[in-house]
Amino acid sequence: MIRSTTAVAAALLCTTPALAGFANEASYGWEDGGTVMGWFNSGSGVPSFLNTDAQAYEGSRSLEIIEDPTGGTPQIWVGFVTGLTDGDTVDASFWAFDESESSPSVRIWGAYAMSDDITNYMGSAGGNSDYSADTGWSELGHSWTFDSDVGGSNEGRNALVIQVRLYADSDQTPVYIDDLSVATSSETAEISFAPTPGALALLGVAGLAGRRRRA
Repeated sequence: MIRSTTAVAAALLCTTPALAGFANEASYGWEDGGTVMGWFNSGSGVPSFLNTDAQAYEGSRSLEIIEDPTGGTPQIWVGFVTGLTDGDTVDASFWAFDESESSPSVRIWGAYAMSDDITNYMGSAGGNSDYSADTGWSELGHSWTFDSDVGGSNEGRNALVIQVRLYADSDQTPVYIDDLSVATSSETAEISFAPTPGALALLGVAGLAGRRRRA
């Protein structure tokens, strides 16, 4: 089975320092011009991403997401927690801007992976059943307890991908994401967000896309 992504290679991930006084907590507000770490969709829908000042929950920037064409349920990767072990908890939340009574809307979701490769999908971690409200900005959050052993080819996973799960409409109405916060009980885990455009340009890999085969 071929899985196509726009993922940035794990070696290029931009690790954000934890907030002062909290060794296991970090946040991201898209103020530095970044967008996403990658995405996946088993359907035909293709999401596009823009760092914009059209909406912002705090600060002046946010992430705009539009799906065109629509099809399936895109999973958009906005955070990456690596170096996890059994029993570690991960809490994550973000604010979403949605003014539609139905679609588009978003949920917070997660997937397991390996710390050295964000594209190495190793099973769904599930998420919150709540959708973004249709009244403007609303906060979505979820808590995961890490389990590295699910048997078979997924055994040994040690990372969690924080996702925005998109349910779009055919009119390509945008949704906006802001103020992503991630915290983990692990003192040694690392929390990463999207590299800034300048960091990608410096390495000469802006727009890097990857393809991998999953058994």
